[in-house]
Amino acid sequence: MPTLTFGAGRRKTLQALAAAALTLACATASAAADWPDKPVRIIVPNPAGGASDVLARLLGKELGTLWGQPVVVENRPGANGNIGAALVARSEADGYTLLLMDLSSLAISPALYPKLGYDPAKDLAPVSFVAYSPHILVVRSDLPVSNVHELAAYAKAHPNRLNYGETTGAITHLAGIELAKKMGFTWNYIGYKGGAQVLSDLTGGQIDATMNSFLATYPLVKAGKIKLLAVNSTQRFGQIPDTPTVGETVPGFESGSWQGLMTTGGTPAALIEKINRDVATVLGRPEVGKQLTDLGSEPVRRTPAELGQWMREQTNRWGSVVRDAGISLQ
Repeated sequence: MPTLTFGAGRRKTLQALAAAALTLACATASAAADWPDKPVRIIVPNPAGGASDVLARLLGKELGTLWGQPVVVENRPGANGNIGAALVARSEADGYTLLLMDLSSLAISPALYPKLGYDPAKDLAPVSFVAYSPHILVVRSDLPVSNVHELAAYAKAHPNRLNYGETTGAITHLAGIELAKKMGFTWNYIGYKGGAQVLSDLTGGQIDATMNSFLATYPLVKAGKIKLLAVNSTQRFGQIPDTPTVGETVPGFESGSWQGLMTTGGTPAALIEKINRDVATVLGRPEVGKQLTDLGSEPVRRTPAELGQWMREQTNRWGSVVRDAGISLQ
């Protein structure tokens, strides 16, 4: 094998480049250690009072104490979260502007909005999961079914009779499409502006079934106004451990609200890792865990790389459902 040799000038150049790289790495690590030295913004692309907003204010309070700097929550609602997400995508890549939202919504945006105006995969950087709350599959109280198998059998015996309430383009809409496809039945999709209207009509018997957030929906189950068939988590959910998962009937099926943090693409990795560690510290506090439980959620601690992989998988999964169903919001 030939031996590579370098002249003195080449060696000095390589040594200088190596020294510069080491200096940059040290400077980046030092900057991350000193960060933050000014207020941090958490952009919530939804109205005040929703799940993302409540979580952002809980997390912001704890992080502000940990960092010794104010953490300001700003609501920038609109376009299924894309107005706020675009703001973060176009911010300085310094970690001072964070995005907290249901990342399932972010994952499906490229398929739903062909003219999105930014690329979540390139213009945003994954930081950390925060919490997960599953959707639950519910039906009107007098529908003669008690599990997913019976629901599919009833739908097949009464083709195009069942009405499924959904918010068009939302993850619960896509989950309904995927469930029907995998179980081999059809139902009619009835569009609403929001989950509250869906639940109102389900309790009134105007529609037959839906999937919706655990926190908003389970009180109606306990009150006997609607019937719970299954939970959409991959494993049985701790707050309703006796309820089977949809995945026990349809392997791999899962949907829910995955709340998480993103920041501007190009933010230094050392800084992202610091924020991730600090979020994990906050989520590990018992009092924070209790507050999340009260919100119908469970804390989720993963690395930025794991979140990035999850985003790619979810974008591919739901993008396929959107394209197959011919859904577009533009």
